[in-house]
Amino acid sequence: MTLQSHPPILESRLFHWPTEADAAACAQRLAAAPALRDAFIELHGPLGAGKTTFVRHLLRALGVSGRIKSPSYAVLEPHEAQGLAISHFDFYRFEDPREWEDAGFRDVFAAPGLKLAEWPDKAAGVLPPADLVLTLRICDDDSRELQARAQSARGLELLEVLA
Repeated sequence: MTLQSHPPILESRLFHWPTEADAAACAQRLAAAPALRDAFIELHGPLGAGKTTFVRHLLRALGVSGRIKSPSYAVLEPHEAQGLAISHFDFYRFEDPREWEDAGFRDVFAAPGLKLAEWPDKAAGVLPPADLVLTLRICDDDSRELQARAQSARGLELLEVLA
């Protein structure tokens, strides 16, 4: 039996977002961090938890204009803002690891830029380790709880700006 190694959790913090405005403010802080330029961020949580909403707030804070679509069907939606390449993945419908190679995702992850991945567990085994793992949970009062885990030095820098 082979044991899979997982990136170490260097630090973890819990945040409470009573309103969507709190999520937007968090995205604003994250967008201002220089370490974000080449980061890989995973977003976890059930349907309706706010993963795509948070990504939209982050993309707006980075300067992306126009319609921001969910990449649910396309798997990848590329964006660019102020010279920053941004790749927004949604692996919800990802089923075949061969699709990873066929679609050129390895090249996307090897290139500079920000990578955001919703439903990364569906692409387990092909994704590189994330710098920051964000897990959203819907609370009983419909507010959100965010668990943020840093898994690299870059992730630690990003975690610091979230606080």
